[in-house]
This record gives sequence, structure tokens and C-alpha cells, in this order.
Amino acid sequence: MRAIVLALTVAFVVPDFGAGKTYVYNYEGQLLGGLPQEGLGKAGIKVSSKVLLRAEAQNTFVLKLADPQIYEYAGIWPQDRFAPAAKLTEALTADLATPIKFEYANGAVGKVFAPARVSAAALNVHRGVLTILQLNLKNTQNVYEMHEAGPHGVCKTHYMITEDEKTHEITVLKSKDLTNCHERVIKDTGFAHAEKCVECQQRLQSLTGTATYNYTMKPTDAGVQLSEATVDEIHQYSLFNTRTGAVQMRVKQTLQLMEVQNTPIAPDTAQYSARGSLKYEFGAELLQTPIQLLEIKNAVAQTAEVLQHLAANNVDMVHEDAPLKFLELIQLLRAATFENIEAIWNQHKTKPLHRQWILDAAPLAGTPAALRFINEKFQADEFSAPEFTRALLLGLHMATADPEAIQQAASLAQSPKISAMPALREVIMLGYGSMVAKYCAEVHTCSADHLKPVHDNAAEAIAKGEISEISLALKVLGNAGHPASLKPIMKLLPGFGSAAAAMPTRVHVDAILALRNIAKKEPKLVQPVALQLFMDKNLHPEARMVACIVLFETKPSAALMSTVAGEIEKEPRNEVASFAYSYIKSLTRSTAPDMVKVAAAANVAVRILSPKLDRQSYFSSTAYHSDLYVSPLMAGAAGTAFIINDAATIVPRAVVAKARAYLAGAASDVVEVGVRTEGLQEALQRTPAADKNADRITKIKHTLQALMNWKAMPASEPLGSIYFKAFGQEIAFTNIDKTFIDNAIEQATQETVKALQAGISYQFAKPMLGTEVRRIIPTAVGVPMELGIYSAAVAAAAVNVKATVTPPLPENLETGILDQLRKTDIELQAEARPGVATQTLAVIGVNWPLIQAVVMARGKIHTVAPFKVAARADIPRGNIKVQILPAAAPDHVAAVSTDYTIGKASFNPQTVPFDTVAVVRNLEDHPADREISLAPAAPSGAQSLIPASIQKSLCGKVPYFQVKGCIEVASRNAGFMGYNPIYYVVGQHSARISVERGKWEVYIAPEKAPEKSVRETNPALGETQEENIILLKLREYLEAGLKKSSSSSSSSNSTSSSRSSSRSSSRSSRSSSRSSSRSSRSSSSSQSSSSARKSRVCL
Repeated sequence: MRAIVLALTVAFVVPDFGAGKTYVYNYEGQLLGGLPQEGLGKAGIKVSSKVLLRAEAQNTFVLKLADPQIYEYAGIWPQDRFAPAAKLTEALTADLATPIKFEYANGAVGKVFAPARVSAAALNVHRGVLTILQLNLKNTQNVYEMHEAGPHGVCKTHYMITEDEKTHEITVLKSKDLTNCHERVIKDTGFAHAEKCVECQQRLQSLTGTATYNYTMKPTDAGVQLSEATVDEIHQYSLFNTRTGAVQMRVKQTLQLMEVQNTPIAPDTAQYSARGSLKYEFGAELLQTPIQLLEIKNAVAQTAEVLQHLAANNVDMVHEDAPLKFLELIQLLRAATFENIEAIWNQHKTKPLHRQWILDAAPLAGTPAALRFINEKFQADEFSAPEFTRALLLGLHMATADPEAIQQAASLAQSPKISAMPALREVIMLGYGSMVAKYCAEVHTCSADHLKPVHDNAAEAIAKGEISEISLALKVLGNAGHPASLKPIMKLLPGFGSAAAAMPTRVHVDAILALRNIAKKEPKLVQPVALQLFMDKNLHPEARMVACIVLFETKPSAALMSTVAGEIEKEPRNEVASFAYSYIKSLTRSTAPDMVKVAAAANVAVRILSPKLDRQSYFSSTAYHSDLYVSPLMAGAAGTAFIINDAATIVPRAVVAKARAYLAGAASDVVEVGVRTEGLQEALQRTPAADKNADRITKIKHTLQALMNWKAMPASEPLGSIYFKAFGQEIAFTNIDKTFIDNAIEQATQETVKALQAGISYQFAKPMLGTEVRRIIPTAVGVPMELGIYSAAVAAAAVNVKATVTPPLPENLETGILDQLRKTDIELQAEARPGVATQTLAVIGVNWPLIQAVVMARGKIHTVAPFKVAARADIPRGNIKVQILPAAAPDHVAAVSTDYTIGKASFNPQTVPFDTVAVVRNLEDHPADREISLAPAAPSGAQSLIPASIQKSLCGKVPYFQVKGCIEVASRNAGFMGYNPIYYVVGQHSARISVERGKWEVYIAPEKAPEKSVRETNPALGETQEENIILLKLREYLEAGLKKSSSSSSSSNSTSSSRSSSRSSSRSSRSSSRSSSRSSRSSSSSQSSSSARKSRVCL
């Protein structure tokens, strides 16, 4: 009976907001990020206001935030309190206080309307309030599941409705799984070419999200009144897995009814327009990195200031904060318009150092404006070919993939100027395919229209028989990996297309390899094609082995693996059988989650094949696969290598090596390098062949002899090719022939010798953006949270080189330079101060256009390794002398540090190499920025297994060489709070390394032993020990050997006498040497005022 009453009550559970009444609620939304344990640092913000709600018409309501206030937090939770952000509140009040309108019927929120001047950020805060009102209640059930729309997308939601028998209050409990959503609202950067590893996340997840809504409703005469609602949303993330500790973003909302008024809400006088629904609307979040909060008022002036800092402080030695400044430069260029970038270029293009920094940063900005800048400046001949190639290679692969960027890349490839430069055109075409792949990864439905020009080019090249164009088109389609390209590719596969019969083997191989990225998306489409190619015994063995690679990358089932094993058992070609069996056998040891089923199937196949194929020659075609996956860390790595041999020659026909990585539920083929030698194979076969019946060693010697005579090979035919892939995308490839090798050697030698003779004084600085991975997720409050990992490095060096060549080389060095160098005596002096600065930052927190509140782990490495070298090469006599001289060096050659932080502050990490901090900062009040360490100060008397504060110094020497170095370590953590590994990570940690400066001299001559090795030490780091006895004994041995050689023609008696004399001489020499050493040490110790001691060891 009670169930019937509840069912009848549920029919009226939907909150009722009566016409002509204004409902006044007190609202508060809070976001707090950090580790879940109390007593550690956290960062966050809070929004509070009154919420006025009134029905304007049927199913149309007005909502207004009255007296909004914003607070910020960076402190030790829960001791510290939120602080008002008065200036920020003042800046946002106009937008937040503007009334908005929304559709509301039967508890469901529909369209949202607002004036155009209301910013997306402010409107998202309104959406956060409206999300609480979203109630999809059923009038016949009190427990049920459904998918409900919200700011995160359409997510799986569970409802439970109960009624208090005494008070008749109705309680609605709603919970959401924020990782199980349709049309999920999320922004990812840096994941475009990563594969989702479903199997990796079946047991452990790195990112989880849930939200719980609790409603209290009271029945009234007019219906049901919403009296109170609370929301608790948690996002938990760990780079490894949540069982080993994780950082959290916790969101809390409260909405409490204060009173009901009759005062109407005056709407804004501006026109209202539809602004979407409850789904979060992204604005300028991607233009702002969470590690820096920049107020860009004058992009040109601010960029010029950063450029000047980078150019001035990275000349003699790399500045430790250069990576952070480089990230700032990238951010400024992302916010700049094309006109801004052009103005910056015109201002600095004649300054070599500034010019290089712009050319390094503009491609990494990845905006259409940056891509247009690169194109137009090349067309205007303001870039050299190497500058343009480097900028374009990065620009195409870093550009944000959208229809505008894709069209720019297509237009660039068709440019007449580019068409005249085949190498550049290849780079652009490959980048075009990668851009299409990136775009298709971000949209739900991706049309094949973007690939139609490539399909047309391929068809035209087939008709004309242009092999190079066909291969290029196949590589582009392989990068794109679109299933619609399967049919055009199949036209070039033997047995599937009539055009394939007229194509060489390398085209067949390129066509098969083009299926690999398609197989990652649609393995069932590719499997039958790859299987048929592998089983076609009329096909060239190389093509069949490549088809085997593609087949196993589709992760075949046990049944399909057994079919393959049956075919291998009957395989007449030993090369194919050996390759397939070695691949299957190596897969049996796989532990990666996505390969577990394949490994099980491979074990069955190996049992079938091992009796026949277990003993294969090492020179046969072979495949190697090895991986390691650590499940508790959700991380792993895999390496694969393929060696494809041809029975006719000893040189492999193809060699491919690939590295794959697993991390946080994703997988990616990080790097792949492949070399093919089909042209070299044919050239070797045309040389006088060794006896067919000769053994393997004889054939190897014959092949090596032929390779040494490579100049006699034909100049018109390619000898081989090499390609390079990153994250599954082919970046570049080149064909190698005799002319290419000749030109490369001659040009490199000429340029090097000319530069050395004239002297080199060069300041080098090369920045690199190693990692930029971001995930932006909306929260219930309407403020975005962001997860991000950034890594940047800058290498810099000041190089001075001078060479003296005797006799001087002629001014005309166009030909025969190597022959001339063989007759010269070269003296070389070089001094350099190379250094590298690296910074890595991991961030979780709020990244709003006007405020940031983040928890950050940041680490940096700063190394400087100065050196000074003097060398002399007497090439006619074969004598080489190298001296490594003392060079001026900083006190520490390497510094490593980490930091975990929370707070509100301008980021200034130069003091500690690694720390964890909480940071909160806003554009309106930069002086009030705050930053605190996640690890609080240890109270007096606190104890832990590992001390909360460590400061140690350790010095040591390398045996035999007596090189001395010191390391200083300092650490402060939160270990006193309890036994939890995460407590020992948070805090501040640093290490510094110092190495003594010394002098080394090495002399090499063809007819006698090394003469001497000299080392000079810095007395500041310790005393020099005695000469090494082992080196003295080595001298005895060498002297005895030389004398023995000189007297080898004498009789046995004289030989014995000579040996006796040699031993006597050695003993005498050793005694004399030791005496000399003691005397030398005595003399050295008496010179206490000298700045350095010298220790000599003679050989």
C-alpha cells in the first residue's frame, strides 16, 4: 500500500515554481584541488551569491545571480580560509549579475538565452546553477537508471526517490558516472595520435569522476517546493593508478531556499539570443596554459620583451629558466593575430638570435595564423629552404586540425614554388595526411572529402606509371588512416587490383604498410586483406612478410592464429616461414594488456610449429618483440624489430625498429625507423658473384668487398630508402643513391674545412617542446578543471673553433678535398660551453580566463659542461694528439630539483629544482598571488621512517682515472604525517653535482705505444693520489713487448739474454719511476701557493 502512495506522490515530485513569484536561494559553489588527505596544501576557488528564480512565461524562466562574490584559496586544508578576490569580483560582476533566461519543463532544462555581451565564462557559471535544477523524474518508478544531459555531456545517471513518513519530505538522490558519457564535453591536446587501451583500463583507471546530487523537497498546496540541494562531485587522477594515491578536484554546491517574494526580476534591455543548452561552452581556455597566467594587452610588445630575454640570456650559457620563457613565447604567439606575428617578424628578422627564436616558436604555436605566416614568408623569399623545411615540418604536425588548416596545407602542396622542390612537397604531403588523421580523431563523423585530392593524385599517377608519386600518395593515405582509403589502396595490392601487376615490389610493400593505421581503427576490415596477401605464395616474399606484420597488428583471434600456423607449416619458402614463426614465438612472451589474448593464441600456434621451425638460422628473416607492462603503475614499454632477408644476398632487404609506450590507459607507437636496401641488393647482384656453393662467411666477405667499392655502383638507380615515424605518423623519408652520398660527403667536408680555416665563433640555442598534453573537463560549478603535463628544454652553447692546416689548402675546394686532406697536418683548437636546461610541470586545477588555482609538481634540470680541446693530426705520418684542457666552469655542472606547489603567485621556480606547490593567481590582482608548498612544516618532535628534512653531501673518485666529484642532496617532505608513499613525494627536493676540472692528454701513433696521459686537478676538490700502479705495470709490459719484437731474429740464447736484460731494465725503470714520482709529489706538496697540482702518468 505504501509503494502505491509513493508512486502517486512521485507524479508530483518535479519542483514547481509558481507564476508571479520570485524564489530566492542562497548559492555556493566550491572547487578545491590537491591530495585528499587533510593537513596538506590545496588550491581552489569559491563562488557565492543569491539566486533569484522566476517564471516569466509557460516553460520560460528568468535566473539572476545577485551580489556574486568570488573567493580564492591557497593554503593548508582545513586550517586556512578562503580569501575574497575583490578586484576579480568587481571585474566579473557585470556579466554574472546579468539575468539569463532558460526553458524548463517537467524538471528538464532546455535552451539557454543570454545577451551577446555575456561572456562564455560567466554563462558557464549560470549553467552550474541550472544543472542543479535538472531533474528527470519518472512517475512510476522510484529507482531507475538513465542517461541525462548536463555540463559534462549525456552521462549515465542513477535515481533513487524516498519519502519521509513523518515530515512527508521527499528526498531524491541522483548519482552520475562522469566517465560513462555520450557526447562527452572534453578538450584534449596532445592525444591526437594516441590509441585508447581499453584493456589497460579494465582493472585500473587513472582518471575517474562521479557526481552525487541530494535534493530535499517539501510538499505545498501548489505542488512540490525545492527547499535544499547539495552536490558533491569528485574527479580523481593519478598518472599511474588511483590505488597508489591520487590528486583530487572536489566540487561542492549548495542551493538553499531563503524566501519567496513577489518582486519581479527585470530582464536585461539587450536582445536575448540562444546560447546553447546545459552543455559547457568552451571559450579561451586553450589559449591559456595553466602554468602561466598572462594578461596580453600588447602582443607585439610583450613578445619582443620575451624575445630579448631569450636572446640575451642564452648566449654564453643556457639560462635555467629559458624553457619557461620559451613556453611563454609560444603562448604569446598563440594569442597573436597574423598581423601581430608579421609585425614581430619585421621587427626582428635581421637579428640572427631573435630570428631563430621566432622560427622555433612560431610552428609550435600551431594556429592558422602561424601556419599562414610560415607559408607567406616563404613565398616572399624571406625564409631560406632549410628554415622553411624545419618550420613547416613542425608547423604541420603541431597545427590545430580544423578545415581551415587542412585547406591551407592543401593549397601549400599545390603551390608552383613547392612543386619545384620535391623534398619540401613530400614533407607537406605527409603533414597533410597527419592533419587529416588528427582532425578525424577529434570529430565524431569525419568525411573522406579531405582525402579526395590524394585519391585523385594516386589514380592519375597509376595511369601515368609514376612510381614515386604512387608511393607518396600511399604514404599520405597511410598517415591519414581513413577507412574510406581502403579501396584506393587495394587497387595496388596483388590479387585485389589490376594495376598491381605492373607495379614493382616496393609499391606493393608501401600499399600494405598503408593499411596499418586503418587497422588500428577497423581491424576487421584489414584482417581478411592481410591474410589473403600473406597466404598468396606467388607474391614476393618481402610483400608477404610485410603482410604478416600488418596481420598481427590487427590482434588476430585464436582461430585466425591457428589458420596462419597451418599455412606456415606447409610454407615452401624458408624466409617467410622463419619470419612468421619468429614473430609468433616472440608474441608468446607479451605481457601488455592489449596483447594478452594474442599471446595466448600465439602459444597454441608455437606448439604446432615448434617441431619443424624451432631451429632457424640467425641469418634468416626474423622478427623480435619484447615488452614489459607494470600493471600497478599502468605503464609499460614494448620494442619490435623486423629483419627481412633475401636468400640471394647477405645484406638484409629491409630492417625496421619500433618502440611503443603505455601510460595512463593509452598506448602509442612512439618512434619507428625503417631502412630498405632493394636497390643495393640489385647492384650487388650485378657485381661478380661469389660461388653459389660458397659458405656464409665467404659470401659476407664478398658483400663487404662490394660495399667498399660503392663508387663503382650506378649513379642513376636508388640504393635504398629510409623513413622515420613518430606516434604512428610518417614524418619524413628519403631515397639514397650514389649521387646523394657523393654530394653529402663532398658538401659536408667542404663546408666544414672552409669554416674551420676561417674560424668559427658561433652562439647556438635550440629550444624544444617535448610534451604538451592537456585535458580540460567542465565541472558542476561551470568552471573548468585542467590536467596538464608540460616539458620543455633549451640547449645552448658558445663555440669557438680555429684550425691551422699545413700546407694550406687551395682556395678552390670544389673537388678532391679528401685526397688533399690526407697530405696535411691539422692543428685544431676548440672551446665550448654547452648546457641544457629542462623543465617539466604537471598540473591539476582551475584554469579560468581570469584566475588560476592549481596544484603543481615541477621539476627542472640544469647542466653545464664546458670543455677546451687542442688537437693535432699529422695525417701523412698517422700521428694524432689530443689535449683536453681545463675550462672555466660554474660551481655545479648539474642541478636537479622538484617542487609540488599550491598557491596564488607569479611562478618563479628558480630556487628549488623539484617541488610541489599550490598556486592561486588572478589577472586583476597579481600582487596578491600566493604560492605555498604542499608539504607543511614538520612540527617539533615529529617522527617518521624517512626524515622529513634531509641535507647530505657525498664526494667520491672514479677508480684508476682518479676523477673526483661531489653530489649535494636536500629534501623536505611530509613523511611525518604517516606511512604513505605520496607523503615522501610532496615537498621540495634538489640535487647538485660538481666535478673537478682537469687536463688530459692522449697521443696516438701507429708504430709505438701511447706516450703519455696527463691530468691536472683542481685542489679545491681534494688532493691527487699516487700514480696508478696498474698503469706502471702496463708500461713495463709495453716496453718488454717492443724490445722482444726488435730482437726476434736472434738465437734462443740471445733471446733469453734479451728477455733477462729487459726484465732487469723494467725493474730499474720501475724503481726509477717510483723514485721520480715520490720526488715529484714532494716537490708538489711544497708548492702550497700554486692554484693547481699536476699529476703525470707516463706510458
